[in-house]
Amino acid sequence: MRAAGRLSLVAGGAVLGAALWWRKHPSACPYSQRFWVDAPHPFITRERLKEILEPQGGERLLEIGPGTGYYTFELAANVDGGGVEIFDLQQEMLDHVMREADKRGVANVVPTRGDAQALPYAPDTFDGAVLVCVLGEIPDQDAALAEIERVLKPGGRLVVGELFGDPHMVTSGKLRERAVRAGLRFERRVGNPLAFFERFRK
Repeated sequence: MRAAGRLSLVAGGAVLGAALWWRKHPSACPYSQRFWVDAPHPFITRERLKEILEPQGGERLLEIGPGTGYYTFELAANVDGGGVEIFDLQQEMLDHVMREADKRGVANVVPTRGDAQALPYAPDTFDGAVLVCVLGEIPDQDAALAEIERVLKPGGRLVVGELFGDPHMVTSGKLRERAVRAGLRFERRVGNPLAFFERFRK
């Protein structure tokens, strides 16, 4: 085998090994690697999120894992008179979003730091919740979904976005199994099994 071929095999094996390691060791994307969350989100676009979430004026929304705010300001603009609570494990991500909110003059975004497996909100607080390429980063997904169900108002909706290529991607089948266990009912999907938003209802 030529040296170039051997090198390609080694490189491919390293990439596969890294992907498998990330799947078995869920963790949030560190702030130092935020370029991953700043990049365009093909197929799971802001417009598609708006289409499936159907945000309304006056609503209170929870965005878990906002990254640097890729979806945050679109959400905030569509709940006139309401607000978006951004929730993240990393203070650096929250600070980044709030700096951008200040630059844009957006006043209806509120940051809270914490662990999605134990949300610091009262029951029946939010009209909707959003997680985009985040659920797979949470060590106990069942606990996180149960907490989201608890803080959603009756009839509140959860939208989860997933994209193939994300090492922590949660497949549609696994997502629906876990959502049902948490007391959430599947309603609809936008996209395909490799790039989708799915909506659930409390």
